[in-house]
Amino acid sequence: MWLKTLAASPLSGITVIVLFLALLLRFYIKFDTAERLFGAEELSLFNGTDEGLPILLGILGSVFDVTKGKSHYGSGGGYNHFAGRDASRAFVSGNFTGDGLTDSLHGLSSTEVKSIVEWRDFYHKSYKYAGKLVGRYYDSQGNPTKYLKGVEAKAARGAQLLEKQKIEEAKLPACNSRWSQDKGGEVWCDVGYPRLVQRPVEIALTGKMSKRCACFEDFQLGQSGLEIYEECDYHATRCKV
Repeated sequence: MWLKTLAASPLSGITVIVLFLALLLRFYIKFDTAERLFGAEELSLFNGTDEGLPILLGILGSVFDVTKGKSHYGSGGGYNHFAGRDASRAFVSGNFTGDGLTDSLHGLSSTEVKSIVEWRDFYHKSYKYAGKLVGRYYDSQGNPTKYLKGVEAKAARGAQLLEKQKIEEAKLPACNSRWSQDKGGEVWCDVGYPRLVQRPVEIALTGKMSKRCACFEDFQLGQSGLEIYEECDYHATRCKV
């Protein structure tokens, strides 16, 4: 009966077609926006060797489509070692072979981890997000793991330490410096005298102690921890390095 009614009423037929198209569009949108989860083996297929597939890379478990950068990420490109895998560590280590192409950040400093998080942010801004890689950073349901949360907390700590170091070092004017192949290096102060001073926050940031050149006025020279440059007079305003 309803078929006879539908056939006799063109308006009803149009209504059914519109409803059908709306349902189809709704299904398509839902399917298209569903977040894709990749396994490591599946991701490896998108390494730029198959012209029929997009080029994907992972960083901290987030997967991005870098096909528009094919000249860099495709076969023979300078960044091809990042394609088809999550090689998060290599973004700061510079080791693009063997064990260096790993997603493990074990042993990296807070500033190095912060740098990798910033690389991930760069890909979010510059390339199309494609999904998540199941493994170290996301579980089989696409939820962030404790490891990812720990990485992001360490990066945040690195940002705080860098800000603290910036504030502390702003209290002591940095030396001027220059270097040339003929004359070598030189540091000098417009006001005060150049001294090497330790950067204590650097240990927490990088795991290593480092020094910087700062300018101290005469009344400050008695402070502990100040190092005079080798072969430089006590009251010299310029020192060879």
